[in-house]
Amino acid sequence: MKKLLVVFSMIMFLTSCNQTKIAYVDVEEILKEYEGSKEAEKEMKLQSEKIATELDQLAKSFQQKVQEYQSNTKNLSEKAKKEKEQALMQEQQMIQQRQQMAQQQMQSEGQKKMEKINKEIDTFIEDYAKSNGISFILGTSNQTKSVLYGEEKLNITDDIVTALNGNYVAQQGNDNIKEELEVEPVN
Repeated sequence: MKKLLVVFSMIMFLTSCNQTKIAYVDVEEILKEYEGSKEAEKEMKLQSEKIATELDQLAKSFQQKVQEYQSNTKNLSEKAKKEKEQALMQEQQMIQQRQQMAQQQMQSEGQKKMEKINKEIDTFIEDYAKSNGISFILGTSNQTKSVLYGEEKLNITDDIVTALNGNYVAQQGNDNIKEELEVEPVN
């Protein structure tokens, strides 16, 4: 009986020493608060505005040509009308194709940026877990609900966001230093 009690005690001791540490994060909150995500969103917005301005200029130019055609239609022969209408239709199709290409380009670039950001976050969380002795970090969001309940002390979202943003700022500083070194000539 004593041997059984000693074995049971040893099992309990070993089990308590190898306790698995689990935490969880709100993935949506991390994406929303991560400075890298915010920066990417700003870049995409600026690029979108630039493209929209270019497309607006094309559309305005096209509208002016249409108005010019409509005001001069009485003075044109049937052949000239058909040629002008054909040219206007081709220009309209070109503008529509440009709009589609711009939209596809923006979607593609946005997707690439999100993939890069997700990879950065995943790598960071993996390193964070290893350095903090966490066996599992679960991700949850309003859409996935993979963690239906968790003690608030196990929610490390704020810790991850703070550390991730600190890492991002440090990385940006290193990138700026690298750019300065590349630009400045060495005498």
